[in-house]
Amino acid sequence: MRVLRLLLSITFLLASSMNANALDVVRYNISETYPEAKQAYYIDLLKLILDASSDKYGDFELTPVILDMSQGRASVMLRQERTIDILWRMTSQALEQDLQAIYIPLLKGLMGVRIAIIRKSDSTIFSSEITLDKLKKMSLGQGYDWPDSNILRANGFNVVEGRGFSLLTMLEKQRFDYFPRAIHEPWLEIADREQLAIEQHFLLKYPAPMYFFINKDNRRLVERIEYGFTKIVNSGAFKQFFSQHPVTQNMFKKAKLPQRKVFKLDNPLLSDKSRAILNNKSLWLDCFH
Repeated sequence: MRVLRLLLSITFLLASSMNANALDVVRYNISETYPEAKQAYYIDLLKLILDASSDKYGDFELTPVILDMSQGRASVMLRQERTIDILWRMTSQALEQDLQAIYIPLLKGLMGVRIAIIRKSDSTIFSSEITLDKLKKMSLGQGYDWPDSNILRANGFNVVEGRGFSLLTMLEKQRFDYFPRAIHEPWLEIADREQLAIEQHFLLKYPAPMYFFINKDNRRLVERIEYGFTKIVNSGAFKQFFSQHPVTQNMFKKAKLPQRKVFKLDNPLLSDKSRAILNNKSLWLDCFH
């Protein structure tokens, strides 16, 4: 019996050593045709998390899969354990049922703080007197497989859907009246579009956590990301990363938040677990409390 226990102990130690020294290859998707500079935020955050977890899980290799996929298609590929190992998306109950969410908001709720891109010629329409009722009577654009489309529609907005890469062109062609974007997004998006501008008088706000998602059967990666992410949250490294990353730094100043009317909306797509996380103030921007 003592020999058996010794053998079992040696086997456990060897397995633990091999597990710690394994090279974790983590594949993520980026678009070949429509690459977005803002994706650097999520890739850099993922690297920070994996670095922080290397003391327990060993080395890793981040591998981009350069392929054009919609958000919905990427979710299917991940669920089927094909092509990619992780993705970042705004959550919904359906997504959390299909995939394993890492329940720490990647942007501290920033995806639910929305300012609008409009046509410069329509600037007078969006005055300081704009009302929520008027915004609901106008039309707005969103991606056909974005959770925002359903959130805004549930709140009574007139939503026109299109493919993500075509929405700015649709706005220019007057297919809809305005295009709500998270406040860190529009600056680069309209840099080379002379017809478009950032609206100055209102913002829409709703709870919209964005999570890393992983296949539920990939328990090692799930545990590794949870471990590393929790570690950088507790150490303050995530807070520092958020405030200093080029994609998110100075966004509140640029968006001129104090001069904007705030229209608060509900998000009916949130799971009970995501709603419960709203009470953890350390994970959210101050404007959500």
